[in-house]
Amino acid sequence: MLFYVLAVEIVAVVAVVAAANAGDVTRRDVVWLAVLMVAALVYQEAIRSIDRVRDVAVAGSSYTHLLSVWVFASVLLLPPVLTAVLVVFGYLHAYLRIYWRRVLFYRKVFSAATVLIASVGAHVLLAVMYPGQGHSYVEALEGPVGLAALVAAAVVYRLVNYGLVLTVILVTNLDRPARAALGNASDHLMLSGGVALGCGVAMVMTIEPWLMPILMLTVLGLHMGLLVPQFREASRNDQKTGLFNASFWSKQVSDEMDHARRLDGTMAILVVDLDHFKRVNDRNGHLAGDLVLRAVAEAIKKSVRTHDIVGRYGGEEFAVVLPGVTTNGVLPAAERIRDAIAQVRVAVTDLNGVERVIAGLTASVGAAVFPDHGTDRNSLLLTADAALYEAKDAGRDRTRLAGRTIRVPSARLPATPVPGDHLRH
Repeated sequence: MLFYVLAVEIVAVVAVVAAANAGDVTRRDVVWLAVLMVAALVYQEAIRSIDRVRDVAVAGSSYTHLLSVWVFASVLLLPPVLTAVLVVFGYLHAYLRIYWRRVLFYRKVFSAATVLIASVGAHVLLAVMYPGQGHSYVEALEGPVGLAALVAAAVVYRLVNYGLVLTVILVTNLDRPARAALGNASDHLMLSGGVALGCGVAMVMTIEPWLMPILMLTVLGLHMGLLVPQFREASRNDQKTGLFNASFWSKQVSDEMDHARRLDGTMAILVVDLDHFKRVNDRNGHLAGDLVLRAVAEAIKKSVRTHDIVGRYGGEEFAVVLPGVTTNGVLPAAERIRDAIAQVRVAVTDLNGVERVIAGLTASVGAAVFPDHGTDRNSLLLTADAALYEAKDAGRDRTRLAGRTIRVPSARLPATPVPGDHLRH
């Protein structure tokens, strides 16, 4: 497999070098390349957070990325060497902004190589069908022959890229059913739509480039539509807090654990429980309690990284997945969350209709790290839960890492107290 991967990458380099002599690069080509690079940049920044989750969830199967919209547009517009520049730029940006420390670099290099070979293949086919046209093939696509040429180029582009990637997935995931590697039918349909949009992008750029923002919105809408069946299930969110519910969060634990296991990496989980939260409900009512839960949920989300996964585990208990975090790194993360909760202030109306502010909340936190404290989801959760109860037994308002005390609560500057509502204990 190592030989196969290296061979594909060598072929990609040779193909690009050979294509560098195929036609001159004009000033217009450079302008069009700049436009496509900006479009790819905006698109990838917009889908950055959701693609982090998606990349983990689809591990072991083919992965559809709508960067192909801009790449296929470049096949129809630019000389092959500039298409290569766009591919390298797109994949490098994606790695640095989306997959940094989450995906092995050589995997993205291989993916980029397959796209380069597929792009050159489509270029060659169009050059054969339109000899002497130069490289702006979109201007020659007319009538049934033009449609046939476009479809043929799209098929070559897709099959070459898909076939090269599928071979690696099948050989390196022998423990999984082969059909799992094929990907979802909706993914293939979406990629077909993306390639078609690439043709539209190329045509718009030759006729009226100022319409490009409209097509960029279309691509973003297409991407989100692709994720609907996988990540937008209505049942995944907790209605009171908007966080992931327990079942979806637990699935994310399994996905991240599989991902960490594949990369020989780490991940941590935190179980966060609000101390004596029953007092909030008893003194102010459940509606006020719900407002506090939402405020705490927002505080936790703001105190963690954008790709950390926060869920409501039940009642006043929250849970956080911290991908890539080690035993040393989990302690500061837990303390940031506790400090953020301590700063929460919520204006509510109590059972007597009196407006008041709930402040001074405290939380106990249990922490566990994969693989140090568990090698499967259940054992890791049980270990973190046991650490949580140790924190509560030790006096609450503190963090425990599986098996040992992390800290003794330090003095905090108290929030401005409201009589009867300051819950510090």
